[in-house]
This record gives sequence, structure tokens and C-alpha cells, in this order.
Amino acid sequence: MIRLTIRQMQYFERLAETLHFGRAATSCGVTQPALSAQISEMEAQLGFKLFERGGGAVRLTAEAQSLLPRVARILAEVRDLEGEARRERKALEGRFRLGVIPTIAPYLLPELLPLLKQRFPLLRLEVREAVTNALAEDTATGRLDAMIAANPIDDNRLAPDILFEDPFYLAVPTGDAARIAPPVAQESMALERLMLLEDGHCMRGQALEICGRVKPVTMETFGATSLTTLLHMVSHGMGVTLIPQMARASANLLPSVSVLPFLDPSPSRSICLVGRKSNPRRNDFAALRETVVEAHQALLARA
Repeated sequence: MIRLTIRQMQYFERLAETLHFGRAATSCGVTQPALSAQISEMEAQLGFKLFERGGGAVRLTAEAQSLLPRVARILAEVRDLEGEARRERKALEGRFRLGVIPTIAPYLLPELLPLLKQRFPLLRLEVREAVTNALAEDTATGRLDAMIAANPIDDNRLAPDILFEDPFYLAVPTGDAARIAPPVAQESMALERLMLLEDGHCMRGQALEICGRVKPVTMETFGATSLTTLLHMVSHGMGVTLIPQMARASANLLPSVSVLPFLDPSPSRSICLVGRKSNPRRNDFAALRETVVEAHQALLARA
């Protein structure tokens, strides 16, 4: 009879994700020999190899690739069960793993984290910053309890709850502000050199959707992974870029950048709190939702 343990499946999932024994062991909080021993025991129980080792690389076997989605579903159920056991606690007590996308995290978290610490002193918050697709997969499989991102979230395992709208602004070199008179008509972007974040960022897709209606004369994709980098490029006259309202305060710190509003109806993105459809931590979500909205209002007041 096969007797796999939850721990073995957790180690397998993490090693399949990292394809590196050292990093997987560190992530699981164990030594590499301990992780290797559990993987070997799991292979012995199953009767087939899970990983191919050779040439300094670790690869999943065909059998492991078939097994991985089933293990992920089992572990997601286990995490839900653990959450169910915590339901009777007060809201936001104990461990809570939150993912936040890079075009939200640096602006919202400085307001959100102090509020959470003040109101929920027993909360042990773990924050991960990553692009939407990575956070969505981790949330769907239970490695995160929730994520804050921008709609749309194209994953039928997840349930997005829209919190607020975040209008876009056009960041331009200060010397061009007189030429591009606010409020900016979206059609006027057709004459500008528009700079975008690299592939993988949802705001790139949102910018492309807006640009699809006006077709700028030049669209440039840089290796920039943050709005801060793009804003510094704007400050040196390299082009213009779109920024969300929550980033205005940071942009205003650069004297050579002007932030211009769009003509109504202004383009915007919908910010949402996302969890699994099966997630039992409803009271946690209600408390987090209320606190995120309040943090956003404080951010706008400061800007």
C-alpha cells in the first residue's frame, strides 16, 4: 500500500517548482539531505522516479509531470482544511500569506502595513511581490491566501472582489507639459513615444489596450520591471509613460516629471482582492478588504 505523507508532497511540489534541491530545501525550512531523503522515500513508495539528475540540472520525469497537478490539488485541499480549522478565530489572526503585484505594492503597502499591524496585532503577515500570473497560480494552489492585483484575473479557480478604480495619468517630461496641455485627450498619445514595462506585467497589457485605440507613433518596451524606473527615464526626456493614480505621489517627487490627468472618461484599472473560490477564510477577507480600502483612501489624501 502506498503511504505518501503531506510533507513528502509538499517537498515534491516545491522541488518541482524550483528544480533545485538547495533552494527547495531552504524554502521548506529543512536541510538538503532531509529533503532528498523524503523525495527518495516518495519515489520508493510510488515505484518510479520523480526527477532526473544529471549535468548539473534537475528535470521532472514524465510520470512526475502527470502527478504534479494532482498533488497540487491535494495540497490546496489540505490548506483549505487548515483554514477551516482557523475559522473560529477572530479575523486576521495567525499566518496570512498575501501576494501583491509590483505596480501596487510600493504605493499601497506603506499605508496598508501599519494599519494591519495596529488593528490585528496577532496577525503574522507574509508578503510576496510578483507578477499577476505567478501570484494567481500560487493563490489558486493555496501557497498564498490572497492577492491584490488588477482585473481581469483569468483563472476560474479564483474569485476577484473589486475594491476600487485606479485612474491612469500620463507622466511626461516637464518641458513637454506645456505642449501636452491637460486634461489629455487619449488621442494625443498618438504623437508621443510611449514607454512600457516589460512582458509579464498586467499594466503593460492595460497600456496596450489603451494604445490599441490610439496607436502611438512609437511604443518602446524596456527591461524595466518597475514604474520607478520608467519615471526616471521620463525625467531624462526619453518619452512618456502611463502611471496609476496611486503612483502620483512618487512621480511628484521628481521635479523634471509632470503628471497630467486624462480627459473624461479617464482610462483606469480595477483593483481587486482575490482568493480561491473554495477559501473558507471569509472573515479574514472582509477585514482585509475594509483595511485595504481605507489604506487606499489614506494614500490618495497624502497625494
